[in-house]
Amino acid sequence: MAKPVILTVDDDPAVLRAVARDLRSQYGADYRILRTSSGKEALEVLAELQDRGTPVALILSDQRMPGMDGVALLSEAMTIFPDAKRALLTAYADTSAAIIAINASKVHYYLLKPWDPPEDKLYPVIDDLLSDWQANYRPGYDGIRIVGVRWSPQSHALKDFLARNQVPYTFLDVETSDEARGILDREETAQHHLPLVVLPDGKRLHAPDVAELARNVEGFQVDAASDFYDLAIVGGGPAGLAAAVYGASEGLRTVLIEQEAPGGQAGTSSRIENYLGFPTGISGSDLARRAVSQARKFGVEILTPRQVQSLVVEGPYRHLTMADGSRITSHTMMLSMGVSWRRLPAEGVDPLTGRGVYYGAATTEAMGCANQEVYIVGAGNSAGQGAMHFARYASRVVMLVRGSNLGAKMSQYLVDQINDVPQIDVMLNHEVTGCIGSDHLEGLRILNNATGEEHEVATNYLFVFIGAAPRTDWLGSVVRRDGRGFILTGTDLSTDDLTSWPIERNPFMLETNVPGVFSAGDVRHDSVKRVASAVGEGSVAVHFMHRHLASL
Repeated sequence: MAKPVILTVDDDPAVLRAVARDLRSQYGADYRILRTSSGKEALEVLAELQDRGTPVALILSDQRMPGMDGVALLSEAMTIFPDAKRALLTAYADTSAAIIAINASKVHYYLLKPWDPPEDKLYPVIDDLLSDWQANYRPGYDGIRIVGVRWSPQSHALKDFLARNQVPYTFLDVETSDEARGILDREETAQHHLPLVVLPDGKRLHAPDVAELARNVEGFQVDAASDFYDLAIVGGGPAGLAAAVYGASEGLRTVLIEQEAPGGQAGTSSRIENYLGFPTGISGSDLARRAVSQARKFGVEILTPRQVQSLVVEGPYRHLTMADGSRITSHTMMLSMGVSWRRLPAEGVDPLTGRGVYYGAATTEAMGCANQEVYIVGAGNSAGQGAMHFARYASRVVMLVRGSNLGAKMSQYLVDQINDVPQIDVMLNHEVTGCIGSDHLEGLRILNNATGEEHEVATNYLFVFIGAAPRTDWLGSVVRRDGRGFILTGTDLSTDDLTSWPIERNPFMLETNVPGVFSAGDVRHDSVKRVASAVGEGSVAVHFMHRHLASL
């Protein structure tokens, strides 16, 4: 594969040479640095790179240029390379234009002239942008290839797992890809042995489950290095990752156990725009990637995909038993399993799950939605972010909302954005009553709750964002929960919940009825369902873990 390109644009020859020099000095080993002196020339170069199949990682453009300014150029460039990072180089007087560019033209960042020294004012920003781009870069056929059927739940599970863990792959549909059919002819792989996974080293996996795939892909740790830790965390959403970072950075030997992918439901959000410190917004997957890198820097072991089966308490020890029978023991524990999407109560939904019906954002299916009509069920922020994401690909996105007000459960900034996107239609007082199709979704039955009328629509894609079911059944009677399964902590624990409390002090904030076992995030009773609050709870709990450990 050719080196990815960094393109810099400026009509001032001296500035252009200086920018290119600094970029080449820092990034020339891994990227090809190109420069052009006008917006028109830049668009011609980008079109040529597109024709050659050369990836573009970053476009850095000056704002004030004759003929076409930087904002206009970056807006046009987005149509050619939509995944490339776009940054504006401006003078102090042009910062208002930069802000407009961020809001209206989807520019990712702006830098002020002069940028000397580049080690302080240029490279940290470019490093961050390139890191984000690399995390989502799909290098084509040089990476993992999955050969399967478009409407296969097994293929979807593998794609979703790799995508959520930010592992590049290419999917080859046997119904449309000549390469896929050629691979199957050479492998003599029967249809019922699909999906076939071809690894970069040539190894083949026939119809693997997610666990087998993880064991064969570099970068995953499935088995713990030890059987004892100071802190064991179950669930790698924002709360669990925050506890991991703060626990390990303060000297606790920490292991994090995640069933699917770090990031939890927040990790599937296409765009989070109200998280503090990210004025241009950040995708859930990027936020999770940064948190995982931070946790690993402090020595956290992240095990995925691993499923916890039970919890046993013996004196100061808390034992977690995995689905394969292995055991991990710790003195303190964080329960941050998050919640699952609630099953859609519609006729015919189960056979079509993974065959056109998907729970959560399922961004792996976005490219298949090109020029399609997509339906979304839900009215929370996740549903709104999903609608905005799929509107980039689909010809029409229809949001089905049971209530009469979109803003009842959704942040106002998302409501405003949805109202400004012509491809998104919001149908209030509507719900899905049935899913139609044989081997894949072909249509929906929709009920208008206001009139009682029911009608059918044709579609191949339904994404469900409803309800919140906590993943706590495996706790049994060890940890007290409310009537819906959410974990009780701190002052929410009643006297009856603490009849077996073995020590003199009262439970700490975020501590369960078992000393040393804490809970944070969406799985906790009466929690605030926001990423920032989950991060806060996860970090605060570590303070009380230290106090518990000091008492042992």
